[in-house]
Amino acid sequence: MPQSNLIMAKSYHVPSIEEIKTLLKSKGLKATRQRLAVHEAMIALGHASADMVTEYISANGGPKVTVASVYNVLAQFALYGFYRHRLSANNKMYFDVNTSRHMHLYDTYNNEFRDIVDEDILRVCEDRLKHLRFKGYKIDGIDVQVICHPTHRKASSS
Repeated sequence: MPQSNLIMAKSYHVPSIEEIKTLLKSKGLKATRQRLAVHEAMIALGHASADMVTEYISANGGPKVTVASVYNVLAQFALYGFYRHRLSANNKMYFDVNTSRHMHLYDTYNNEFRDIVDEDILRVCEDRLKHLRFKGYKIDGIDVQVICHPTHRKASSS
């Protein structure tokens, strides 16, 4: 079975702190220390839950924040399109700083997301779905997630 090289490195654009300040201003929001700390954490983490972001901020000497306030910032950023969100198998909301066109590899054992970029797969899905009709629904987009778990190879006995 061929090994996939589709998992991408950070080759997408994430708004810098200065860019996020401008985006916040355009939405009539202040660039508070908490909002900026959340964005800095997301730049470092990529995909994260509010708990993970809160821990990151605390561990890196950021401002005092609660999980609830971090969740509210993340949800607001997703609402404005700065981030995307995903629900994991452990019923936690994860946020994704990558808003470019991509798919996800979701590790159900570790509850981790990794980005996959393959335009051919996305194009096949879109081409197939755009010809289908779902009574009472209009397709807004396509979200492909590959669900997986780590393999554990046994040491070979010699």
